[in-house]
Amino acid sequence: METLKHNHSFKTEKGGILPSVEIAYSTWGKLNKSADNVIWICHALTANSDVESWWPGMVGRGLLFDPGKFFIICANVLGSCYGTTGPASVNPGTGKQWLRNFPELTIRDLVRAHEILRQHLGIKKIYTIIGASIGGFQSLEYSIMYPDLIKHLVFIASSAKQSPWAIAFSESQRLAMHSDESFLNGNAEGGTKGLKAARSIALLSYRNSAAYNKTQAEEDDSKVDSFRASSYQSYQGDKLVKRFNPYSYYCLVNMSDTHNTGRGRGGTTKALRTIKAKTLCIGITSDILFPVEEQKYVASAVPGAEYREIDSFYGHDGFLIENELVTREVKRFWQKCNHSPSDLLYDDEIMKKGEEELI
Repeated sequence: METLKHNHSFKTEKGGILPSVEIAYSTWGKLNKSADNVIWICHALTANSDVESWWPGMVGRGLLFDPGKFFIICANVLGSCYGTTGPASVNPGTGKQWLRNFPELTIRDLVRAHEILRQHLGIKKIYTIIGASIGGFQSLEYSIMYPDLIKHLVFIASSAKQSPWAIAFSESQRLAMHSDESFLNGNAEGGTKGLKAARSIALLSYRNSAAYNKTQAEEDDSKVDSFRASSYQSYQGDKLVKRFNPYSYYCLVNMSDTHNTGRGRGGTTKALRTIKAKTLCIGITSDILFPVEEQKYVASAVPGAEYREIDSFYGHDGFLIENELVTREVKRFWQKCNHSPSDLLYDDEIMKKGEEELI
């Protein structure tokens, strides 16, 4: 992981000011001479820039995102707690952590931070931008805000606008965090109980009843307590508490609800029609958080876009688990666009050196 220190003020869409920002990012492969062999991966809510850790089987030699062909990049989002400026960062104006005083963010702020990084790295074109869930929010906004920059857009299990259904899940999580007095009081070490409860709520939207009824089923019909489903919810909540900052979580949940590609653009349909990238929208049949109708709508509005569906048992989490199906659909999409990844191989000298190293 590397960090870009941008020593200039950053004004958020809602008017907040960050005196400076740090952007943590990870890369694989090398940028070619044309600076256009770029795969930009946008991560979801609590992930980070290390794609290999949360999307196994996608980045590596011989995989879909092959560092022998592409320059692959993933930037940790603003507001997170994995190296990019967020609520746990120190406010240079006070010398204390921002915590609940961190400026409110929108998805467009994340894209503007990505754009700072892109310019710093000298990237001229993005061959493919890909994102699922909140990563899909980012990839879609990037394609609208900078339409001439992106060649292909792969949009998975996401939406053009945060739905009332998804906002209701967000509000339930906020209510859970508000019930934790240590969070409301702005205790730097507080908020963990609220975060655990919020995660338990979120998990229900990431899977579905069929998945829970199968994976958490009881073998002992005489049980009256200590149920597997209860233990699972508690365990998953504890896992997140160990790795994520409660104030960052609250910030990012709030930010997710701002997602509306049509805001200030005459509506979502009008906004989506400005996208120039060749677009693939992928829905997951069992996704209850972002039902397939939402990806179908994006495909119908983006000029020339295509819709494909993945039949997965795992609900919204299917995009993280069904890597073989995602790989198949993206490869087929690239081939249909007549832009094979082989078109982006390094120059002969670099490729020859790579082949020698493999031998």
